[in-house]
Parts: sequence; structure tokens; C-alpha cells
Amino acid sequence: MKPISLAWHVCIVLLATALFAATSAAQDAQSAPASTPSPAAAQGAPEAGGQNQRPPHAFPAPTNLKVLPKDLTGAQVREIMQGWAGDLGVHCDTCHAVDTKNVGPNGRPRMDFASDEKDEKLMARIMYQMLEADKKDYVARVAEMDKMDEPAAPLTCGTCHRGHLDPEKYTPPAEHPPQGAPGAMPGMQH
Repeated sequence: MKPISLAWHVCIVLLATALFAATSAAQDAQSAPASTPSPAAAQGAPEAGGQNQRPPHAFPAPTNLKVLPKDLTGAQVREIMQGWAGDLGVHCDTCHAVDTKNVGPNGRPRMDFASDEKDEKLMARIMYQMLEADKKDYVARVAEMDKMDEPAAPLTCGTCHRGHLDPEKYTPPAEHPPQGAPGAMPGMQH
């Protein structure tokens, strides 16, 4: 039996890669939702860059905004919500109710973002108001007095939550007792 040359190995690998890529592209095209063409594409004009590209995802206009500015776009609200979710280590369904009567193309119920059904959403509004008041009333005042070269880190939900829905209790390390605590000053007796 003759050994297969290196060139044949390369050809086989390239052929398999091309076949895999073509199969994946066909599967992606079948599973991708139909997109609405942009006004330029609908009129037969090419997209920016001379190619017909899928338009960016359009997020519906937000409704029932009670503490966030009412002039935010759907994309802006989504960006804010993604930040909050990351800061708290949660997903949309932590604060938003599921609408079992509104099933998406994937067979799962969609979220009812306007619903005030969940207490977590109401608490998030309170926490947002507290955060904004702290930034305005306290952080801004301290920043005016701060003589340090570097500005302080911004105050966000993650400042306290650190990726947890409920902030974890802080316990100072034993090797660094807080000022004024017994043993904090050298030479003091316990």
C-alpha cells in the first residue's frame, strides 16, 4: 500500500473545511429570521459599502418607563438593562414577567417588559433612584473636594452588587483591622 502524500492530506483537509463551511452557512440561512430590508435596499439601492447587509436589530420603543428618561430608544434601554444584568449577575426574567400568551418563533414565551408584575422590577426602580441621588448629592460633592490625581471609579449597581443579586456582606481581612478597632494601633493592648 502506498502512503498518501502531504499534498493529498492538505487537499482533503481543505475540501472538508469548505464542505463544513458551506453546510454551516446553509443552516444559518435556514435558521436566521427574515429581516426587513432597509429603506435603501427596499428601493433597490445598495447598502453602505456597496453591499446589501442586514440592518441592525430594531428594538421596539420602550413603554412604561417610570424612572428612566422617557426619550430613550429601545436600543438605549436594552444597553442600560444589559449593564444592570451584568452588574447583578442576572437575566431579563429576574425583573421582567414572562408573557405565556405571546410565544416567539423559537417556541418560548416572550418577555412582557412593560409589566410591573414582579417586585424585583419595582425594587430595581428604587435602587436606580437611590443610585442617581447618591451620584448627585454625595459623589458629586466629594468629587468637588477630592484633591487626588485620579478620579474615583464611577458609582454603578456593580459597585455594591459585584455580580450578585444580593450584595455579599463585606468582612475586612484579619490582617488589616479597621481604624479604631482594638489592635489597630501599634503598641495597644487587647
